[in-house]
Amino acid sequence: MNVLVTGAYGRCGTAIIDYLHGLSDYHFTFLNRSDRPADHRYGEFDTYVADITNYEAIRPVFDGQDAVVHLAAYPYVDGDWTDVFEPNVTGMYNVLEATREAEIESFVFGSTNHVQGMYEEEYAPELYQTDYPLRIDHTDPVRPDSFYGATKSFGEDLGRYYVESNEWPTRFYALRICSVLGDGSDTPYAPAEERVESGDLSRDSEEYQQLVMRMKAMWQSRRDFAHLIDCCLSDNDVTYGIFNGVSDNDRRWFSIQNVRNRLGYRPQDNGEECDRPSTPADDGQS
Repeated sequence: MNVLVTGAYGRCGTAIIDYLHGLSDYHFTFLNRSDRPADHRYGEFDTYVADITNYEAIRPVFDGQDAVVHLAAYPYVDGDWTDVFEPNVTGMYNVLEATREAEIESFVFGSTNHVQGMYEEEYAPELYQTDYPLRIDHTDPVRPDSFYGATKSFGEDLGRYYVESNEWPTRFYALRICSVLGDGSDTPYAPAEERVESGDLSRDSEEYQQLVMRMKAMWQSRRDFAHLIDCCLSDNDVTYGIFNGVSDNDRRWFSIQNVRNRLGYRPQDNGEECDRPSTPADDGQS
């Protein structure tokens, strides 16, 4: 299968590289708005350099692809409308339109938990406890917590419009990704530890404990994220689906029942059990 990955060198894109690139089932093409130097960890891969806001620049790389994994976006919840509009609205339209014109069957969209982020705003910090009685799934109302979350909700709706109103793509998977961390930081403790190292936080503080509890709920390990992508790319049944991207964490408030049932997602990791990075080497992969 020929797979185009946009935003390939972000945290999610590099998880795909680390865990799926070497598999014989896939031939990946990476689209990114910048390349990596030859001595960089990801510098060995050929990169199609273009910005998704420029349709004419990105259109040629879609020819000959069987699937698109669309991860390129402005990803920050503190962004204003000017920050998010071009990459997340215009860019989403451009990538979908190129997919349609190139007659590509499968579209995997990197959406976000922030599409329903106001649930956390309402119920935190009690929500971070293991016994808090809330499980959010794809049937619960959309409640964006930011312009970023709202644009990702728009992307989900635009994807539904495309699969129901056009011949291509034939399948659309919206992944409401929770928290995928970078290579070398793949542990629920990493964000809090980074603040300790910067002198911004102490380990014995309540804020540190809340950050760790939250991440133990929201964490999706890099290998679980790559496995979820593999589940989408291997599927032939879904026309349109919304799926939560999170590991099998005891504290999670995002349900994974739907993605288990429809895509066969079987996460290996649980934030409650992890206190160090999980790397491809741990799994015998290169």
